[in-house]
Amino acid sequence: MRLHLLAAAAALTLALAGCASSGGLHPNGTPIDPTTLKAEHSLAHLSAAAWPSTDWWSGLGDPQLDALIAEALQDNPGLGVADARARAAQAEAGIADAARGPSVNGGAAVAGARPPAALLGDKARFAMAKYGYASFKWDLDLWGGKRAAWEAAVGQARAAEVDARAARIELSGNIARAYAQLGYAFTQQDLAAGELKRANQSRELTRQRVAAGIDNQIALKQGDAEVASAEQQAALASRAVDAARSSLAVLLGKGPDRGLQIARPQLLKPAELAVPSNLPLDLVGHRADLVAARWRVEAAGKDITAAKAEFLPNISIGAMAGVISMGGGNPFSLPGRFYQFGPSLSLPIFDGGKLRANLSGKDAQYDLAVAQYNQTLVGALNQVADDLSALQSLQQQIDAQQRAQDAAAQAWDLAEQRYKAGIGSYLEALSVRQQLLAAERGTAALEAQQVDLSVQLIQALGGGFQPQADTPSPTPSRS
Repeated sequence: MRLHLLAAAAALTLALAGCASSGGLHPNGTPIDPTTLKAEHSLAHLSAAAWPSTDWWSGLGDPQLDALIAEALQDNPGLGVADARARAAQAEAGIADAARGPSVNGGAAVAGARPPAALLGDKARFAMAKYGYASFKWDLDLWGGKRAAWEAAVGQARAAEVDARAARIELSGNIARAYAQLGYAFTQQDLAAGELKRANQSRELTRQRVAAGIDNQIALKQGDAEVASAEQQAALASRAVDAARSSLAVLLGKGPDRGLQIARPQLLKPAELAVPSNLPLDLVGHRADLVAARWRVEAAGKDITAAKAEFLPNISIGAMAGVISMGGGNPFSLPGRFYQFGPSLSLPIFDGGKLRANLSGKDAQYDLAVAQYNQTLVGALNQVADDLSALQSLQQQIDAQQRAQDAAAQAWDLAEQRYKAGIGSYLEALSVRQQLLAAERGTAALEAQQVDLSVQLIQALGGGFQPQADTPSPTPSRS
């Protein structure tokens, strides 16, 4: 008896020694602490401001834009893709949650069979069997692996939900930018029409001077070239209006005729040059892409916990009961009933490295999620700083360009006065007019960039995304 106990102990020791182990496997990624990203100098000398509101676009001052964004948020098919992904992720979380509880199954069947005569001889004959059963099984999840898998699925579902909200924020920003581009295209069209009119007037005056023998054919051909160039610019400006209308129709999820119904935009007001205080830390909670990235880091950490639990022993409780009868007998008769009940223990001993490979993959997925989070965080903060710097530079450029436009406008007024006083020619005045039109084009381009960058800054600050109470910590914890 003692020999049998020693043999059993030795066998158990060898089995445990050969069990699959997670030793030596761990993730390497470390999430960046937002407070370590210095931005005091880049964001210095700026007044404090609140985070963008949910309907931030209303501050741009155009009711038609408000209506277009509301329409797009209702009808754009791209949002349906994001919503479907969110529902799919929620379904996966439901599957993982269901796996934590017990399962009950039942079934019934009728089968016929004839055993080989070589086994039963003359007693071998065809017979029918009727049976029904019900089974119960419950994995106790001693180490929390199934719970961790459910929490990981919930984290992925929340990330998908945030992605759906991010899609709406991106769409509203893209519509505002396309709308501003449409307004700029109309301005360019006006200026191109003005230049074409000026070029035709100049060419006609030159033709009259050539006919009078004051000028030569060279000046006339130069006038023809100016007219042709102005016509080309007018056609290009008209095409820009059509392209902007088409872009808006796509964003609205409608056909091209919808774009034709959009009236000329008002002059939009750019956002003020200001950012909220404590930007690096609070930005993590106000940008949807960062919140989603944090949820994915948290989910990846839970996946590691679930993978580690696979290395540990687990206990399941199972039970089965049923009835069976052969031939035409009653299956519910007392001799035809059967049942079984009992716990079972499972322990991975040798699996060819499958569990270690699975855990290694989960570690890599965690490192990937951390790297993507870090990349998004660094990119987000630098995007805000870069947009602010660009807006500062644009304001300086606009101020200088406005002075140039004012000077050109004054020169045009003086040229007109000289012509009316009989001192200068109208051809000279039209040459000054060309300088004014060029200055107005420069101002319009800079102001369009200013509005576009203002919208980009709002998007960089989260675009009205409101953090929720159940969001993960600003710095995701490492599993």
